[in-house]
Amino acid sequence: MVANEGVAFVGADVDDQGWSATRAWVEERVGEGRRIDDAERLRGGWTSEMRRLRVSGTGEPQWLVLRSFVKPFFVQHAKGLLTREADILRLLRETDVPVAAFHGVDATAAYCDHPSLLMSLLPGSVRLGEEETELRTELLARQLVGIHQVRVPVDARPREYQAWTSPDRVRLPESTERPQLWQRAVEVIRRDPPDYRPCFLHRDFHPGNVLFTGQGARLEITGVVDWVETSWGPADLDVAHCSTALALLYGAEEGMRLADRYLASGGTLTEDPSAHLYWRVLDALAFAPDAEKVAVPWRELGRDDLTPVLLTSRLEEYLDELFRRFG
Repeated sequence: MVANEGVAFVGADVDDQGWSATRAWVEERVGEGRRIDDAERLRGGWTSEMRRLRVSGTGEPQWLVLRSFVKPFFVQHAKGLLTREADILRLLRETDVPVAAFHGVDATAAYCDHPSLLMSLLPGSVRLGEEETELRTELLARQLVGIHQVRVPVDARPREYQAWTSPDRVRLPESTERPQLWQRAVEVIRRDPPDYRPCFLHRDFHPGNVLFTGQGARLEITGVVDWVETSWGPADLDVAHCSTALALLYGAEEGMRLADRYLASGGTLTEDPSAHLYWRVLDALAFAPDAEKVAVPWRELGRDDLTPVLLTSRLEEYLDELFRRFG
């Protein structure tokens, strides 16, 4: 997970709000008489509470990250989510994808106060600012190609992808001056999903789940985090998800740029424009009407400009661009 380069922290001891059992579990996992002597809450997450832990004993301190599900909905689904992430971290340790090292999981809170996953601390930080946006998009595209090229044995494949919205679940913005555009978008996803060639998906790949170090020519990705939604499905869907996030963060032009960079980096997308439009719109509508679900952690990381009004406007502009190009 994320290191201490430009990361926002909230001071919080690991024993607050009933964390004593979790502390004992972590210290048992690391062994050798080591103890947690520092714990800091990481900002920028929505589904879980993330803590950076310093474990000391003999030798140099060890830095770890603890993910814990506390919200009732995610506690209910923690067994599947955390078990999946643990499996993926073990799977990817032999690949070129930069992921945290797995240290332990208690997906049912049999020993911890909450369902938890323990992993190593990765270098780098989440970068959501306006600087070097195009360069980061280039690196995101290359990294996504690398993820989709991971070869997975049949018996180790993750679950089939799940759509995160449907025509009847889409919430349209109340104040839009272009209701016909939104209705047109909803009609796109009323059709059956297009045929696709499946591959390994991160499924929640976007700038908030990627760590960077350096600047300019030395800018590089040092970590990809949050693998709880990993799936088996169309590459277009991962590209769609990251594209929507880029459009919301930086505008429609940046959201349209990623797919081109992905193809130029050796990725493969459907050649049918209507099929590609389906996956792009399916993802975009899952953020309607105002992307508040992702905006909260993004604002915690410094993007105070991302108001509901701005995000709705950007999402609408992005949909319009998708229809211009693919519709």
